Amino acid sequence: MPATVNKVIEGSIAEELEISPQDEILSIDGVKMSDMIDYNYLCKSDFITLEVKKQNGEIEEIEIEKDFDEDLGIVFESAVFDRVKPCLNKCIFCFVDQQPKGLRETLYVKDDDYRLSYLQGTYITLTNLSDKDKERIKKLHLGPFYISVHTTNPDLRVKMLRNPKASKIMDNLKWFRKNKIPFHAQIVLCPGYNDGKELERTLSDLASLKNTVLSVAIVPVGVTQFRKDNLVQVDENVARQTVEIASKYKRVCLSDEFFLLAGEKIPPAKYYGNFSQLEDGVGTLRLLLDDYKSLNLPQKLSSQTKFIFACSYAAYNAVKFIAEDLIKKVKNLDIEVVPVKSNYWGRNITVAGLITSDDLINAVKDVSGDFVVIPSVMLRPYSEDFLDGKNLDYVKNSTSKPFIVLQNNYSIKEFIDKLYNI
Repeated sequence: MPATVNKVIEGSIAEELEISPQDEILSIDGVKMSDMIDYNYLCKSDFITLEVKKQNGEIEEIEIEKDFDEDLGIVFESAVFDRVKPCLNKCIFCFVDQQPKGLRETLYVKDDDYRLSYLQGTYITLTNLSDKDKERIKKLHLGPFYISVHTTNPDLRVKMLRNPKASKIMDNLKWFRKNKIPFHAQIVLCPGYNDGKELERTLSDLASLKNTVLSVAIVPVGVTQFRKDNLVQVDENVARQTVEIASKYKRVCLSDEFFLLAGEKIPPAKYYGNFSQLEDGVGTLRLLLDDYKSLNLPQKLSSQTKFIFACSYAAYNAVKFIAEDLIKKVKNLDIEVVPVKSNYWGRNITVAGLITSDDLINAVKDVSGDFVVIPSVMLRPYSEDFLDGKNLDYVKNSTSKPFIVLQNNYSIKEFIDKLYNI
């Protein structure tokens, strides 16, 4: 895929040079780029020459004088300009492999590209990391990376990832340690495989790498109704055991689901450090609760107004706590919290990012209220599309209700700001 311009930042050098969306950047100083790493490196200069292919096919050479670190203001369609390195594993817990047909095409793409891990925080398994890749990482001293470890037992990792190259995990991680390249680790916990004593072993091995490991996130395996094997979900007993094991190690954090399943309180903010693995649901509820405490609330609304908070089952208790507190403190405000049941994926899936349009419709269509409030994580980034391909307009038309989408999934400040205007 070429280095195609998606957006030009207003007031930037690129706008001044009349670079437009769908233009292609062919080279910088005569060097073709394979990804954003090349682009960022080549832009670090006072003088650069861009070779640009315009939408009409014309090719222009543009000489640019700028500050050394000044950004050009170009947003590309992809962070990788050549072929994305595909995932070669067949993990027993792979969520992509258990998805039914008919969803967005992008949901079936499996990448395992170290460049996307560095640039965008996606997780990699290192099973396709070549010597050439390592040479580049070392030369440019890239990092931190996000690594799906799952287990450090070589035989078990081969079994879980269904790839013989998966056995070299500790050799690869020790290489990161030797070259002072930091990383975040992820463990998808699968009961009967990498929990209990195997989890102890994995955390002990990671601890031996000391400060090269910036954080370790443990998340429960997602088991949908489309899975055909005997993989089981994390239950209360496994959750309690995992909480106990993880508490023995530094920089190890569990996703919110573990505490909810174990019937324990969400830990204080200091437990999560710098919240480095929020995308894995590690610390989401704590941020939401702490953010709420810091907000200034209006005393009264000008008229009686009812909101419907549609949320995941995982977030239900936290959202309900906030809603009940708001009702007590703000006159003329009414809120009903509605957890969205996942009929599409099955009862074991309880996160907002997997809620489909029809499941949302079924949850709120018969609930009375003036507005429905949802988090933006239910939608594809920078769009109003749900993962099943239907959009927010479809949901609005099906429910005859107006919707408010909160862009910050870790805050309700946007919602509070709207209350001041009611």
